[in-house]
Amino acid sequence: MATTWEYSTIPLLIHNTKAVLDQWGADGWELVQVVPGPDGTGLVAYLKRPTGEK
Repeated sequence: MATTWEYSTIPLLIHNTKAVLDQWGADGWELVQVVPGPDGTGLVAYLKRPTGEK
């Protein structure tokens, strides 16, 4: 059976990036990609984690 995933996007605060990503990682989220935010000044992280459903 294939793994099913859930996804989330979060804004990244440059002064606190490691702490934010460490907390999401502790909750089981895996960083997939970081892209510029829609306003062009910030960053947005895309994360995923298995749902536990198959």
